[in-house]
Amino acid sequence: MSSSTRFCVLLESFFTDRLMKQLRASPHTIASYRDTFCLLFSFVQVRLGKEPSALQLEDLDATLVADFLFHLEEDRGNCPRTRNLRLAGIHSFCRYAAMREPGAIATLQRVLSIPSKRFERKQVDFLIRSEVDALLAAPDLSTWSGRRDRTLLMLAVQSGLRLSELTGLRCDDVVLGTGAHVHCRGKGRKERCTPLRKDTVAIMRAWLAEHNGNPDAPLFPNARGGALSADGVQYLLTRHAAHAAETCPSMRKKRISPHVLRHTAAMDLLQSGVDRSVIALWLGHESMETTQIYLHADLHMKEQALARTTPHGVTPGRYRPGDDTLAFLKSL
Repeated sequence: MSSSTRFCVLLESFFTDRLMKQLRASPHTIASYRDTFCLLFSFVQVRLGKEPSALQLEDLDATLVADFLFHLEEDRGNCPRTRNLRLAGIHSFCRYAAMREPGAIATLQRVLSIPSKRFERKQVDFLIRSEVDALLAAPDLSTWSGRRDRTLLMLAVQSGLRLSELTGLRCDDVVLGTGAHVHCRGKGRKERCTPLRKDTVAIMRAWLAEHNGNPDAPLFPNARGGALSADGVQYLLTRHAAHAAETCPSMRKKRISPHVLRHTAAMDLLQSGVDRSVIALWLGHESMETTQIYLHADLHMKEQALARTTPHGVTPGRYRPGDDTLAFLKSL
């Protein structure tokens, strides 16, 4: 078997055997790795003048991969996060290829030694209460699409569901009445139930009655009856955010995405005194460390911590509680 044929077989078996059968990778992971190699092959065709079917495993050397990563950032304008995501897909294939082709380990090991790029971690964006109210008031409730959008936005802000979780909801995933909740299948195939507030329950009940869909029908359909796409949700959110900014000027400075609504739900829980471990379970985080970012974003909590400190030049004193009788009189 030629080396070029071996590369094609390796790539195919990487997707069908390694990712789909052995690892049972999610459709999102498979799609991400697929796009990575499509971009890589387009770059290789220009650089080496070879079709993907004519490539040899030795062509995938460290110099070529490094140039491809540079091309992603400089020519395509990808951010370091996206660059690292593409590199992760290539690394995964190289680890698999090293097990199947020991003779190419030296070449593959040099690719595996390419590090991920460090990047600045920006503070998370979220909406304050007045901005949430303006956003929820933006959809036109006299139209079917407006009522659908208001329901979707209300559920997103209260539940903190991911975009893929929102678009994947079916009508029978919503349970109303006592113990009202929404059931979703999240990242890593983990299932979880998120409770709903009374105001959200009322809106969801009205929407389900109007929607009147089959149990397995999309909860938030598009105009053709299919599930809303990720781009569709981003489009309607951008449109309503622009409308809301007319009455709430502070929204003009924010780039509002579905993930910002998820951050908003997390910050609302944190500022209400909910423990970080509960927030991690609520959002479906793998680890509580992921929830740590919300502590950094909460300026009010930092101000409360600052208020407990003693200014320089002031002699700290022992705290003594006030008189109970005076406290009672002042409370009247």
